[in-house]
Amino acid sequence: MAANYLRISVTDRCNLKCIYCHPLGGCDLIDHEKILTFEEIRRIVRLFVKCGIRKVRLTGGEPLVRKDIVELVRELAGIDGIEQLALTTNGVLLEPMAGQLKEAGLQRVNISVDSAQRQSYKHITGHDLLPEVTRGIHKAIEVGFKTVKINAVILKGINESEIPALARMSTDMPLAVRFIEYCPTSKYTKPASAFIPNSEVRKVIERELGPLSPALVRNIDGPALNFKLKDSAGTIGFISGRSSIFCRNCNRLRLTSDGKVSPCLYSAHSYDVKGLIRAGAGDRVVLDLLKKILDEKSDFTKLNSPAPDFSMQNIGG
Repeated sequence: MAANYLRISVTDRCNLKCIYCHPLGGCDLIDHEKILTFEEIRRIVRLFVKCGIRKVRLTGGEPLVRKDIVELVRELAGIDGIEQLALTTNGVLLEPMAGQLKEAGLQRVNISVDSAQRQSYKHITGHDLLPEVTRGIHKAIEVGFKTVKINAVILKGINESEIPALARMSTDMPLAVRFIEYCPTSKYTKPASAFIPNSEVRKVIERELGPLSPALVRNIDGPALNFKLKDSAGTIGFISGRSSIFCRNCNRLRLTSDGKVSPCLYSAHSYDVKGLIRAGAGDRVVLDLLKKILDEKSDFTKLNSPAPDFSMQNIGG
């Protein structure tokens, strides 16, 4: 599949400390001067559009902590050729910003929520902020984003009991609740023993809430397998990146907050586009590198290009 989707980490800063993302021993943050400027992000996106990129998603860290993020959304939305502009957030700051983001051109929002129970949420994230996140979810629906998705990672011994409550969020609200299999990315995050396959998550949902029927979701080309509970307003999806491999159908690249392009989340190799730009390279030189990355994209899989330990907070969720 040709790559047409760019995920951009706009910052490695975050206002939560989720146990599966933020290293338990701390996180080395990137110096501010090494972070891509908005002008650099805009230039890279503009050149990627010339190579066929049509979808952009902003991630972090937590993208809403980046100063003037609404203005970046506005600038990217104005680039001719961008057909879909989305953002992944933990939702803590979403309520007061949702309307501004929608007005600026943001179309879709994913909200990471791993528990519907306040104490469990605090244990997972390190902060008692579930009420703020809940208000952010309702606000996102209210302002009319094209899609509002909930991303949940289930960890053995941590939030297994939350599976039915999370799935039930799709019954009364027009939400796509997606269960994403946990995959440890470094020795500092939760170990592999915390992994629960989505096949087990689905069994819990069907035992507690009833059978799931396949759902037809329009304009979706991602890895989620989508289903519905009877008479539900939304859908339930499963992204099973550990128990299955969908590299052949992957259409995405990642741009890290310090300006490196990775053809695969698990790739041990990345390309320093920021270094090229700050050395004074013209558009033609940068464009040639981006085309090279896209040409090589099909050769990368999580099996043949294993990355060393990395932090999702740095590379972008």
